[in-house]
Amino acid sequence: MALLLPFFIMLKVLSYVRGYPTGAPTGACEDMMPRHSGVQPQPFPVPYAILTNTRTFQPGQPITVTVRGPDYRGVLLEARTFGSTNALGSWMLPPPDTKFLQCSGNPQAAVTHSNTNLKGNSTVYSWMPPDAESPIYFMATVAQQRTVYWIGVRSSTLTRGQHTRVIRLNTGGSAGMAEGKPLLVLVTCFLMFQVVG
Repeated sequence: MALLLPFFIMLKVLSYVRGYPTGAPTGACEDMMPRHSGVQPQPFPVPYAILTNTRTFQPGQPITVTVRGPDYRGVLLEARTFGSTNALGSWMLPPPDTKFLQCSGNPQAAVTHSNTNLKGNSTVYSWMPPDAESPIYFMATVAQQRTVYWIGVRSSTLTRGQHTRVIRLNTGGSAGMAEGKPLLVLVTCFLMFQVVG
């Protein structure tokens, strides 16, 4: 039995040092620290950027979020508002090799890795904003590997926008869209009156 004791101690140490290959723990929701024992975050500059498909948000209109930079293995991604560490909104169907993480009582408040497979610029996350007035931003912890990670990776700030009206123009056999382009609508109407009149 005494011969097995060092084996069990080594096994316990290895399991403790491994990190979280199947996703961030719920305890990381607020400070976004990955809890990789004995490992500190990398200093700035960060080789990653959090990009969105828009600068504004509207309740009920999904936002596309990507993590740009070198391939990565681990991620914790949340939406936040200034002055709060609570995750906001809900993430939609997580991309491959990721899963939801319950934060702030919301089962879809964050997205984290589900394994250590590589994720990259083609990994697209979709987020549904809440009915909120405050500006929001996306915050991430990104890990290239267990011992190389960055915390506090932030997107640009998104403000609540006005609902954009979409005007559909039927031009014979095809339909086009003029979104927030009043000059295009005005020119099209003018040309139609010229042809008809």
